[in-house]
Amino acid sequence: MKSNLTQLTNNLVLIGGGHSHAIVLKLWAMNPIPGVRLTLITDRTYTPYSGMLPGQIAGFYDFEETHIDLRCLCQFAGANFYLDRVINLDLEHKQILCEEHPPITFDYLSIDIGSVPQKSSILEAENHAIPAKPVNQFLTAWEKIKETIKNAPEKPYSLTIIGGGAGGVELAFNTRTYLNNIIDDTNNLTINLIHKGDSLLTGHNQWVSQRVRSLLLKNGTNLYLKENVKEIIANFPYHYTVSCDSRTQINSNWVFLVTQAYAPQWIKKTGISTDKEGFILVNNYLQSVSHANIFATGDIATMEDYSRPKAGVFAVRQGEPLFNNLQSIILGNKLKSYHPQSFYLSLIGTGNKKAIASWGNFGLEAGWLWTWKDYIDRKFMDRFKNFSNIESNHKKNLFPSSLNIKNNKKEQQLNNNKFMPCNGCGSKVGGSILTKTLKRLKINQNPEIIIGLNSPDDATIVDISKQELLVQTIDYLPSFISDPFILGQITANHCLSDLWAMGAKAHSVSTVVILPYGVDYILEEILYQLLQGCLKILDEHEIYLTGGHTLEGEKLGLGLACNGFILPNQILRKSGMQTDDKLILTKPLGTGTLLAAEMRYETKGNWIDNAIQSMLISNKKASEIILKFQASACTDITGFGLIGHLREMMEASQVSTELNIDKIPILSGAIETNKQKIQSSLYPENIKNEIYLTSRQNLKNHPKYSLLFDPQTSGGLLASVPEKNADRCLQELIQAGYTKSQIIGKVIHKSNEITCHLT
Repeated sequence: MKSNLTQLTNNLVLIGGGHSHAIVLKLWAMNPIPGVRLTLITDRTYTPYSGMLPGQIAGFYDFEETHIDLRCLCQFAGANFYLDRVINLDLEHKQILCEEHPPITFDYLSIDIGSVPQKSSILEAENHAIPAKPVNQFLTAWEKIKETIKNAPEKPYSLTIIGGGAGGVELAFNTRTYLNNIIDDTNNLTINLIHKGDSLLTGHNQWVSQRVRSLLLKNGTNLYLKENVKEIIANFPYHYTVSCDSRTQINSNWVFLVTQAYAPQWIKKTGISTDKEGFILVNNYLQSVSHANIFATGDIATMEDYSRPKAGVFAVRQGEPLFNNLQSIILGNKLKSYHPQSFYLSLIGTGNKKAIASWGNFGLEAGWLWTWKDYIDRKFMDRFKNFSNIESNHKKNLFPSSLNIKNNKKEQQLNNNKFMPCNGCGSKVGGSILTKTLKRLKINQNPEIIIGLNSPDDATIVDISKQELLVQTIDYLPSFISDPFILGQITANHCLSDLWAMGAKAHSVSTVVILPYGVDYILEEILYQLLQGCLKILDEHEIYLTGGHTLEGEKLGLGLACNGFILPNQILRKSGMQTDDKLILTKPLGTGTLLAAEMRYETKGNWIDNAIQSMLISNKKASEIILKFQASACTDITGFGLIGHLREMMEASQVSTELNIDKIPILSGAIETNKQKIQSSLYPENIKNEIYLTSRQNLKNHPKYSLLFDPQTSGGLLASVPEKNADRCLQELIQAGYTKSQIIGKVIHKSNEITCHLT
């Protein structure tokens, strides 16, 4: 039988999610090279499109209209997404050094990280000014400013912008447009624009410069030309004095820095060739002049043969040539030169849905120019949206829907061209399958096994001494995220959670790893990242890695066999729930639907970011807290969902419970994806547990109802805590970092016929 599997043979890493790299990822999705392991390292999930940012500031666009979701784009491109900040390169060993990840190896590297404003020449600018870049930090500051003014619109406010280039000018126009709509009296708004030169928009023609100057003066902007700022003095919160060499002093509530672009300082430390400002020198192939396997584009690059300003238009134009040359160097083909245009059209928004065109010696102001610009910008951004529709057009025959299936049960399972098996704990085998299989097996029992298959719980407990008991559990997760370092951490948390749920002290683990097919050094890189993530969690909890087994397969995966110890009088079982106990859940639900939605490109990057942060939280401290407050029973919420695991507790304890559905914490985005009927492949098995639910009103249409059956990966603990201790237990959990913890219900009475009543 012939295999369609591809072996990984090359590591291509992109640093930064700038315009060029966004285009590369989109083109790669449409034309991938088999065997190339493509990775994006970025310190943000969303990358802004610079052409639309002034409009966002004015309130013409919202965040989603102006930003590309890099996590979703990487999913579409089949690229690994690493959310981290690069701090250096080890070029000798071809490694990338990051703040959080261990060193990341590359064969080929491309850098598109933009630039930052210069701060060093202005005293205290580092502490008191708001730089225009990085854009995400600027927008965060801008949101706070808007909120401050909205809360007290009757007060006077002053903003000062340092830098009279295109960025500073557009900021002056568009901040006024937005703030004039929320402030009580527009005369109470003062905007100051400071510029070193004797005319605005250095590099543009005289007519454009004079027209912009006239419009700014007309709308009341104070212009300070031929002024060099030397210091920003903080008088008290939200009150600064901008001091110039000429002794001019300008008082302001906020100061923006939109000055000349500079390269991040770490670039020069790498040893790569740069120009005198620290930007990477590249040839006409966008290739480093000193390292042939490294490319650079956008603001961070300077073309050796061309002198061009740092403008977004060039980064956009460089995207396709970069893509072609990256593929060419990997395939051993000849590289093609890129020649930037001598003149480029600049459209400067004036904050009133008009724009000024600047092209060489030509200048024009008109409303239709803004409409045209808006059309161009939206068309560009549309390239990075609706990936599910794009993929369906290319892969509509991937799941044939014309199968002639006569068996109704098989038809329900197979004849669904939208079926997509899930990963993480959503790939778990359903509970009924396990129960039926175990009933068919004859399994010998040993009296030293205190808790095992004869009384299933979260882990096995073995009596190995007269004092402590041995606790054992095993779990395995196929990869559900593309970053093996993060996967290693989440899997370790997930597997160890069974020990924490029983109140045990973890001692050691051994691992089983499945690596995708590839050449040795790429497999070594993946395994290193994966185990380093796992060790990060083990080291935090002083747990020992004792060994393991590694093999190759179709998909990356990690499993842990975990060992721990516990005193007989400290065991937390699923049984033990008492009448009037309160039920506490320590983490929100929703990982199943969110991960399923990500596979379909129907989620948002920040939703997955939040889900990952939740999965990265260990249950160890939570276990210690609920033990402190005398929990009577506990389990962790994983593949069977909240109701499935609660049912196990009710059966073991012979009690009925009550849940307040409104109190159940939910991850951001999970309700939205659930409304779209996007559910994990384990969901149909889990929802069989709704036979145990009762309610005085029909809650099936409640937005949280389906999430009660959502399979969780590295989910929280569900504990039954005496009523008198519940509030204090909850407070301590929140203080310990389990900020979404909630009391979600209570045990109502002992019962042979268990039910869970929803309110």
